[in-house]
Amino acid sequence: MKPEVTVIIPNYNGRELLKNCIKTLEKQTFRDFILLIVDNGSTDESSKLVSECLDLRWIKLNENKGFCGAVNIGIQNTETPYFILLNNDTEADKDFVKELLLAIKKSERIFSCGAQMLDYRQRELLDNAGDCYTALGWAVARGKGKPAERYAKACSVFSACAGAAIYRTDVARQIGLFDEMHFAYLEDVDLGYRARIYGFFNRYAPAAKVYHLGSATTGTRYNEKKVFLAARNSIFLVYKNMPMAQILLNVPFLFVGILLKSLFFLKKGLAREYIRGICEGLTQKRKCKKVKFRMENLGNYMVIQIELWMNILRIALSK
Repeated sequence: MKPEVTVIIPNYNGRELLKNCIKTLEKQTFRDFILLIVDNGSTDESSKLVSECLDLRWIKLNENKGFCGAVNIGIQNTETPYFILLNNDTEADKDFVKELLLAIKKSERIFSCGAQMLDYRQRELLDNAGDCYTALGWAVARGKGKPAERYAKACSVFSACAGAAIYRTDVARQIGLFDEMHFAYLEDVDLGYRARIYGFFNRYAPAAKVYHLGSATTGTRYNEKKVFLAARNSIFLVYKNMPMAQILLNVPFLFVGILLKSLFFLKKGLAREYIRGICEGLTQKRKCKKVKFRMENLGNYMVIQIELWMNILRIALSK
């Protein structure tokens, strides 16, 4: 019997992190899966790692294609009905793979299920319980920094964090894989948004747990590269997924969102990179592949729009 799931881990010069991650996957209660490492041109001999317990496969790239490029190559080389994306800076709980499989099989309309991502250093605190997206153009990690016990129930979320999530392979190929224009950041929100437009939904599966170190490849939580890419990609996200009428409807909210983020990054000394990212997003957005509007999806757009407004309140009340 062929495995049902492939675990895809993108890696870039993360040999020691990856080694630890693989060890936790070797201890899974359910081990009938393929482990595929997509290496982004590492120079630290990551590719010499092996596993005696798992079906471990490697794809070694000659250059760093970013998170999106690496995982897309992994998905294209996947033959299983499901794939799990997992960051190399994580430790997986022993039931991680099993619980994600159980969660996504509950309905054929589920596109993705995100694990409960816990802080690697303070393991009682959350790192991510699914992503929340708002009409302000902000994507927010649900529950970040809060006690995990408050987020113990499975629920629908706007999108799953691709740092530890399972997806349906056929649906991903149907709606399009990760947008490589993003390179990294917000690509998972973009994919989850696209799935919502097509009538699928995304779930949070807290029984599947991972411990996430965070920013192991890019450095600190806020740095020039990360702020620039996230700002640019926030414009791509709106342009790609919203029809023009919806964009116009949200312009006042988006303007306020950009203004508030500008002030936030001004205090951190990163306003220049944020504004540069916004400007590049506006000038380069037409290079993105826009989701074609179809009348049959109108109801989905309306549901999403209401959620974008409601999520502003949810974020404000969660502070």
